[in-house]
Amino acid sequence: MNNTISIQLLKESIRNVPDFPKPGIQFKDITTALKDPETFQYIVDMISDHFAGKGITKVAAIESRGFIVGGAVAARLNAGFVPIRKPGKLPAAIYKKSYEMEYGFDALEIHSDALSKGDVILIHDDLLATGGTSFAAIDLINNFNISKIFLSFIIELTFLNGREKLSHHEVHSLVQF
Repeated sequence: MNNTISIQLLKESIRNVPDFPKPGIQFKDITTALKDPETFQYIVDMISDHFAGKGITKVAAIESRGFIVGGAVAARLNAGFVPIRKPGKLPAAIYKKSYEMEYGFDALEIHSDALSKGDVILIHDDLLATGGTSFAAIDLINNFNISKIFLSFIIELTFLNGREKLSHHEVHSLVQF
């Protein structure tokens, strides 16, 4: 693991973009952290190390920023990778779940053959806000009779209390705002 990066430096490397995607939202942009190879490796190391030994068989990452780190974590954990996508992006039979998020409504989809009974799943996304997106992802995954679900985030916006909505699962976030 890289010892020159710290949680504080990671937090400082995340750009705040005011009024994006709409007025009043303070968007936390991870691209400023990911462009630095040491910081990117640190993120992957910290998440992978936390979930090592938990029997993860698949990492289900949420479109789109969740894909970036989710794929690297899956490779490090010797697990498969499953994309959870926005509507209309998956070519085969799907499960779909609509949900409310902090600034509107959306939906997620997963291939209906993406997971197997007994899989141990790590859901990964870049940010935990109200928990709506992650809760929808859990609902999708519950179609598969999964053994256990863990959740991973780079950023958690604690003032939005999203962790409470996910309280039946282990939730891990690297930095909190």
